[in-house]
Amino acid sequence: MATTMVPGPELLPAVLPTDRLSARARPLPPIREELRRIANRRNAVTVAGALLQSVGVVVAAAAVDRWWAYVAAVLLAGRGFALLNILGHEAAHRLLFDDRRANDAVGRWLLAYPALTPFDLYRRAHMAHHRDELGPDEPDRRLYAGYPVTRASWARKLLRDAVGVSGWKNLRPLLAALGERGRRPVALRILAAQLAVAAVLTAAGVLLAGAWWLYPLCWLLPWMTVWRVLNRLRAVAEHGGMARSDDRRVTTHVVRQRPVARFWMVPYHTGWHLAHHVDAGIPWRNLPELHRELVRAGWVTPGLEYR
Repeated sequence: MATTMVPGPELLPAVLPTDRLSARARPLPPIREELRRIANRRNAVTVAGALLQSVGVVVAAAAVDRWWAYVAAVLLAGRGFALLNILGHEAAHRLLFDDRRANDAVGRWLLAYPALTPFDLYRRAHMAHHRDELGPDEPDRRLYAGYPVTRASWARKLLRDAVGVSGWKNLRPLLAALGERGRRPVALRILAAQLAVAAVLTAAGVLLAGAWWLYPLCWLLPWMTVWRVLNRLRAVAEHGGMARSDDRRVTTHVVRQRPVARFWMVPYHTGWHLAHHVDAGIPWRNLPELHRELVRAGWVTPGLEYR
């Protein structure tokens, strides 16, 4: 088995800078200014759509009130956490809305906290990730370090995700934070958001189907299971088997964007992850265009692309 997935030098042509891209592949003005425009109104609609596709699918299951509807709700709510977290990631970069207060309020209360994510802690950790991918202080390294792995190891990791072992490891620190003075304020905000989600789902469940258990079954369970699997698959697709480097082509994969992957794991163009790491100030809607710029320049070659 190969011990690395780092592309060889034949796949890393030295074609920069160009008249449109800098030596680090960032677009030059005025191209960059155009790509950095934030679509505020469209993003507001997108946030509403993400909530409908997460909380809304659980309410819809109660309205249908059939066993298969609840199974579908568990799976789709797991996907819903991908939607909420990717848009929360956008807010962490302050790219969701031009107004910073609106950006952070929506990022915290409508996206991160309902997904049990401590928004400001995530922002700090994620900025450290961008400063030095796969470096010694990389906070996300545990998700994708050491790849490729054996099939047996891969199966064990996915099984732990699917049955809730990984979910419990993530839930336990949040519960413990309620008893720690320094971390309690954030934990209480997350708890408040969870109580709000639980209240909405419980009310809908009781009114539509007498199903008071919608929150634990169709919200907390998919967070602890389905979302864990999707999150690992996405993280490994982004950085698994790569290496620390100033060349982002060595730290970050180019992954072919198929409809199934876009639906389940990499919504909102987050699959164009090399483009995102090249310039983390480009909003999600414009990442495909930046990717095309990298391809046109010859900096991204077909040999870099993975299925």
